[in-house]
Amino acid sequence: MVKNARWDGSMTLVQYVEDGLIVRIILNRPQKLNAFNEDIILELTQALSRAEKSMARMVVFQGNGKGFSGGFDLSDIKTSSDGELVMRFIQVEKFLQAVYHCPIATVAFVHGACFGAAADLVAACHWRIATNDARFMMPGPKFGLVLGTRRLSVLVGEDNARQLLLRDKPFDASDALRTNFISGIKEYDEWADVEEKVFSQVKQTDVKTYAELASQMRPNHRNSDIAALVRSASNNSVQSRIQTYLDHIHEQKNNP
Repeated sequence: MVKNARWDGSMTLVQYVEDGLIVRIILNRPQKLNAFNEDIILELTQALSRAEKSMARMVVFQGNGKGFSGGFDLSDIKTSSDGELVMRFIQVEKFLQAVYHCPIATVAFVHGACFGAAADLVAACHWRIATNDARFMMPGPKFGLVLGTRRLSVLVGEDNARQLLLRDKPFDASDALRTNFISGIKEYDEWADVEEKVFSQVKQTDVKTYAELASQMRPNHRNSDIAALVRSASNNSVQSRIQTYLDHIHEQKNNP
């Protein structure tokens, strides 16, 4: 980070830092492993929108604390209604779609845990870099949720997507690289060099050209993706399905 970087303190769960033509959007809920609750999704959406309207050429996503993010916040699952959960999933999906169709370059730097919607965030970025200790998992299908499936399949291919989605345990950085889920494995002290190299590539095109390239490479399937999500979330009680999944995970931990 350069010395004249400007930090906006108006947000509490997300840090918005301007580094010249680079904007850093940093998940800042480390005490909850940067879990995605309604407030952090709102701040992420606002931060991305602000970056797109700025002069920035690149957006970098990172997470404070011991991991990138634990994904969707399920701490209040017992008191959440099906309707509330569906709306929260839709909010997450709309944010992920905004990242996927972002007209400027997007980069994710990942360390530690990166689960659920957080893994979908990484998959939506143009460049995806992880440390050796990164671990990924997308448990949505385990409780009947279809979120980000088409984007993942486009990124890694149908066979790899199926294998990654149906895994019982997290996959590591080497598996992520092998399947093209991530672009490279670099430790934290190497991130600055990677960022500089990516930015030098991005600057080879003007703003409009990069945006047009991004648009052509990623056709708009927003409506069909939302429809698939809503259908899966509306099939019986999504709240009870998630609770059953969490109970199963708890039982496995207590009875290895």
